[in-house]
Amino acid sequence: MEIYSEFEKWLNNILANDISEKAVAFNFNIYDEEDESYGVQLIASDTFTEDDDDWACSEVFSSEEDIFYIDHSDEKNADHKRGLEFVCGLVEQYLKDGQLSDKLKSVSAVGVGFIDGDITIAFRK
Repeated sequence: MEIYSEFEKWLNNILANDISEKAVAFNFNIYDEEDESYGVQLIASDTFTEDDDDWACSEVFSSEEDIFYIDHSDEKNADHKRGLEFVCGLVEQYLKDGQLSDKLKSVSAVGVGFIDGDITIAFRK
């Protein structure tokens, strides 16, 4: 899976940096980009409440402009559900096989979701 290798390299570069000791959860924010792609950004939050997705708004770390882009222009019916499932699959594979997955699994939870949408929990301690 070529895109997974690119995703893993991107995420390894981010996780190799110091991330706030206040981090209790990570979230992969997904953005709709104008060029028929999704942008994925990693944030760390100092709060986590499973029944309130606003926990992801309390950022103590962000990959900021270091965004991972996923082209979906070849999909006739690209929609948020399929996009979310795809990104969740990348995150779940990284949690299982990724070089620095222990850093992600050191917090209470790892979520994935579109900005202003619901968050799917990919990992909980």
